Amino acid sequence: MSDWLAQQVITIMSSMGYLGIGLLMFLENLFPPIPSELIMPLAGFTVAQGKMEFLPAVAAGVIGTVLGAYPWYFLGKLVSEPRLRAWADRYGKWLTVSGRDIDRANNWFTRHGGMAVFLCRLVPAVRTLISLPAGINAMPLLPFTLYSTVGTTLWVGLLTFLGYKLGENYELVDEWLGPVSKVVVLGLMLGFGIWIFKRRQSFKRKHRKS
Repeated sequence: MSDWLAQQVITIMSSMGYLGIGLLMFLENLFPPIPSELIMPLAGFTVAQGKMEFLPAVAAGVIGTVLGAYPWYFLGKLVSEPRLRAWADRYGKWLTVSGRDIDRANNWFTRHGGMAVFLCRLVPAVRTLISLPAGINAMPLLPFTLYSTVGTTLWVGLLTFLGYKLGENYELVDEWLGPVSKVVVLGLMLGFGIWIFKRRQSFKRKHRKS
């Protein structure tokens, strides 16, 4: 994380207080140039300095995060399952994705969506992305908000606590979790690539037999 970016976080948080925490966490979910792994530990350090209170800082982070999840959720609802299925049937052959695959994915999300939203809120790099399939699958807003809030509270509370304990070394949290985020993203990309490769090989074998 660049010193300039970290300084902007400090400036916003110093001038706007709890509102600044909420704003930063809201923006982090829309377009994450500033990770929560930096924002909330800094808030924890500010608490350790006696300039803020722990619970209000956590609450501000949770509210900002949940509000930031809604745009992706409603974007997913706008896309909708029928539109995504139609797109997959028309263009998905390039990725070996069909409408049937979309149906299977949505059936899985219908069964495990609540737990998926909760758990993904605890995983760097995919915490925001889970809002999109929740919207596409038309997960009811209340359960989505509930699972998002519980998972987010655990995540934000942990980051704030670590920042509180580490004090001036709060940036170590970002240094520790930053590589985890990269590993998660690379793992997802690799897994998706392997899945596409296997689907293409299976598709070729079926055509050879026919």
